[in-house]
Amino acid sequence: MATRKLNVLVYSGNGSTTESVRHCLYTLRRLLSPAYAVIPVTGDVLIKEPWFSTCALLVFPGGADLGYCRTLNGEGNRRISRYVNAGGSYLGFCAGGYYGAARCEFEVDNPKMAVAGDRELGFFPGTCRGLAFEGFKYASEAGARAADIKIEKAAFDNAKEGSAESFRSYYNGGGVFVDAKKLESRGVQILASYKEDLHVDSGESQAAVVYRKIGEGHAILTGPHPEFAPQNLSQIPSLPSYATLIDAITATDADRVAFMAMMLRKLGLNVNEQEQAVPSLSRLHLTSHKPTAVADLVASWAEVITVVDGEDYIQGGNDVFHIEKEGGAWAVKELKRAVSAVSEKLPTLTSIQAKANNQDEEPSGKLAGEKKEPKTKEEEIQECIEYTANSAFDQILSYDKVIKTIIPHRDGVPTSRETPFHHEAFYANLHHYHTKLRNPSASFGGLLIYGEVVTSTNTLLDKNPALLRSLPNGFTVTATTQIAGRGRGSNVWVAPPGAMMFSTVLHHSFALSQSAPVIFIQYLAALAIVQGIQDYAPGYNKIPVKLKWPNDIYAQLPGSSNNPVVKIGGILVNSSYSGSSYDVVCGVGLNLSNALPTTSLNQLAAGQNPPLKPFTQEKLLASILAAFESLYTTFCTTGFSRDMEEQYYRAWLHTDQIVELESEGGIKARIKGITRDWGLLLAEELGWQDRPTGKIVSLQSDSNSFDFFRGLVRRKV
Repeated sequence: MATRKLNVLVYSGNGSTTESVRHCLYTLRRLLSPAYAVIPVTGDVLIKEPWFSTCALLVFPGGADLGYCRTLNGEGNRRISRYVNAGGSYLGFCAGGYYGAARCEFEVDNPKMAVAGDRELGFFPGTCRGLAFEGFKYASEAGARAADIKIEKAAFDNAKEGSAESFRSYYNGGGVFVDAKKLESRGVQILASYKEDLHVDSGESQAAVVYRKIGEGHAILTGPHPEFAPQNLSQIPSLPSYATLIDAITATDADRVAFMAMMLRKLGLNVNEQEQAVPSLSRLHLTSHKPTAVADLVASWAEVITVVDGEDYIQGGNDVFHIEKEGGAWAVKELKRAVSAVSEKLPTLTSIQAKANNQDEEPSGKLAGEKKEPKTKEEEIQECIEYTANSAFDQILSYDKVIKTIIPHRDGVPTSRETPFHHEAFYANLHHYHTKLRNPSASFGGLLIYGEVVTSTNTLLDKNPALLRSLPNGFTVTATTQIAGRGRGSNVWVAPPGAMMFSTVLHHSFALSQSAPVIFIQYLAALAIVQGIQDYAPGYNKIPVKLKWPNDIYAQLPGSSNNPVVKIGGILVNSSYSGSSYDVVCGVGLNLSNALPTTSLNQLAAGQNPPLKPFTQEKLLASILAAFESLYTTFCTTGFSRDMEEQYYRAWLHTDQIVELESEGGIKARIKGITRDWGLLLAEELGWQDRPTGKIVSLQSDSNSFDFFRGLVRRKV
């Protein structure tokens, strides 16, 4: 069974620039989420992993295309060509446009900058020649301009009547597609043209953006950067003309966005009618079902708290947390006050950005090559305070620099007017399920942080060891929306609105590592999800939830003869060690109520006969956490027991599945199960006519994963 293509992959490997990748992710996510997961990938992923079946669009951003060649020439480009010819889509911006042409010619008359040569992909069957406009300098905005771009509306089936004829696009170093008009007989269409005189000979036409059908697929290549949004361009004091550039692009920004949408639709993608704005991070509410637990926990943080301007902060490692004092209200005016208090100690954000945009200039008073003194915690916190105060939510943000504010609720819980998460309902259901399962300690979920919008529940915990080590077993972080979610390896589970995300802390003793290995925690979490869903209430035991080894949650779609399965969630377990235990963060994402990108638990509930009531986030979270604690408590005593093994096999998708084992040279094998001692996947080799040879292969979950639909157990890169 073929799976739906839900991933938009943005190349972020050798040759790409950080800013170009960030602009691609920003704009594509606003136009395509939540129907698609827009994620960065490395060259290794494109060369070694089976990404074809799930990829709706492959994007190459700006940068230097020689780096792309060094990484992908040969096998990488063969795979990209095969993907596109088989029905895939390619979108190349600037350097990605040079790379996708049959030949690249860049500043051929300048011996210091000249790049010329044939390219393997050849999606445009001619030359991409630059510079279209002179003045380009590496690591500089000196040659940037607001290029005047004419839209060739006749090339679009979806062009709206009365839509713009042209727009201004950010340009810095891109090319023109030579003689594109003459190549129409070879399937080339000009989607947009430069309106101004060019620096190089472009032959017939001045093609800035071209399209071509390639086998069953297609490609679009650009010279300019229509994906660059003006709100993400910062003024540069040393370059006054740059402010004029930003204003020019801003003036036609709606037309730029409309052109981006037209390109994506021409490549066959479903595009949002309006851009989906990225929400700003919300405050984090710390609560407990025990009145004194919050105060006791905050008091225990005394050793990791740093005081700046009279306020308490924790520099966790990746993030800075502000602990709001009782009765406080940390809002914009408090940030402005904090910034004012430290403004004499720090450079302004504008000057920091200006230096980043002019990397060839040395800061005054510093000698080239001189090492900077490491920042103190106070200085790191002060920089984050200033960054947060000077950033707008609709810009590309470095989320690790944004202050995360924790509100400790020492008396009671937030009301339903304060948060969309009903804390009273959660704690009432948690008590019910813990009592039902006779959990002796009943600690999982007993202390909770809830944020309406967070970066990633896992990142907030496992990337901040100073905070993580001070949290008790079962401490849980949950959210309504994640804007920087993480997945295992290159497999990213993007949480659209309507998903349920949470991460739970376990401090797993080294002493248990022989009888209860930490690797099994991902299996316990999977069992807890199945049990938590099916024990939610009477009738829910029929919800068809399945497990894909080692860490994905699937569901069988009702009403179909071939019983297809689709992904509805995933598990990500990270562990580190300190003292005498592993510090484990177990993250879970489940599609609770959104029809995209696959299906949701509530659709599955509605499809039962008779239909079941929708799940609520509060009750389902409580049910899963109680099940997780019950399983974990038993596991610490008995290890992965026979009963747990049988529960796992009842839900998993792989009984007697015949697969190809990549790590064993591509041999065929039949899946037999997992070992109860170390959680290894067991497969029996098959020979002629699929007869068993007697050879048993054991595979580790942290270095292998299932491509279920292709019957492939592949090596993790």
